[in-house]
Amino acid sequence: MSRIRVLIVDDSASARQALQSLLRDDPGVEVIGTAVDAFDAAEKMRSTLPDVMLLDLELPRMNGLTFMRKIMAQRPLPVVICSSHTEAGSRLAMEALEAGASEVIGKPRMGSVEARKEAQIRLSDAIRAAAMAGRNEAASARPQAARPAPGPAPYSKSEKLTADAILPAPRKGGVAPRDMAPVVAVGASTGGTEALARLLSKLDPRTPPVVIVQHMPEKFTAAFASRLNGISAVQVSEAVDGDRPEPGRVLIAPGDRHMLLHRQGRGYRVEVRTGPYVARHRPSVDVLFRSTAIAAGPAALGILMTGMGDDGARGLGEMREAGAETLVQDEASSVVWGMPGEAMRMGAADRAVPLDRIAAEILRYSTSTVSR
Repeated sequence: MSRIRVLIVDDSASARQALQSLLRDDPGVEVIGTAVDAFDAAEKMRSTLPDVMLLDLELPRMNGLTFMRKIMAQRPLPVVICSSHTEAGSRLAMEALEAGASEVIGKPRMGSVEARKEAQIRLSDAIRAAAMAGRNEAASARPQAARPAPGPAPYSKSEKLTADAILPAPRKGGVAPRDMAPVVAVGASTGGTEALARLLSKLDPRTPPVVIVQHMPEKFTAAFASRLNGISAVQVSEAVDGDRPEPGRVLIAPGDRHMLLHRQGRGYRVEVRTGPYVARHRPSVDVLFRSTAIAAGPAALGILMTGMGDDGARGLGEMREAGAETLVQDEASSVVWGMPGEAMRMGAADRAVPLDRIAAEILRYSTSTVSR
């Protein structure tokens, strides 16, 4: 299988070295070059086009966002933004996603063996997701470079933890009370930032509480929630430990933290906590969905949206077994039909729904739940 060719664009020599070091152990990825700024990158791309560009936003002479917009206007290719964990970096990253970036990751932290391992997982997965999301467009633009879907990252299956690492599996026959308030649990990854923006912009204040895991790094979820809040009639915020999901309110799991739903009377509260990567992610959709299965049972609606990998597929199945209604975004409207496709293959979803119909499904679910 051909390797994914990556060009690293970063003005920091230490950052370029760190990124190259993290990718060196991935046999499915080939770093074909590094560049110190946009002009250096443009020159290198004259001879060889990468499959994925790993791009810093804070560059001399021309900032990364301007450079990316020029690329997208002339010859689009998958771009993974590698940005600093700062307010300014998060804001620019949101603009980059709106301009067509496939993924956003934070600058790697290498302070410990565990931190390096997590950075390596996140980096490799982001590059693979970007390559898969852009493969059709890349193939039409330069047919000679068309490649099959990228293979799995070079980490053993034993390293891929399940939600068992965070909370016990739902008890057989342990069904939540049927008078629990309705709640909607949503999971998304690659392509999810724009998909969620389209979904939430169609919701109104009557919407049941919504809890969301979108795979995104620490610090970036606050900027993402703020952006969604500005385009939605519902209140959107990054979740804080102890928050209570309420009608017309949407809580986004903070990056680098798992979010769990717990029963509180007939309603709920969320717990935000650290812990190991689950299904190669933190936050993990599987963790949110399992906790929702336990807390809400048949009162919940589970929705798994666009994304690479399989995070959330097993958890959606647990929600379905607990009596919840379960949906996935359909293949035609998904940027990558990995997570929802796996849920369908596992029999975890009742049906697949186009993105533009998901808001109507939430309204229908809310109405039917209230009328029970």
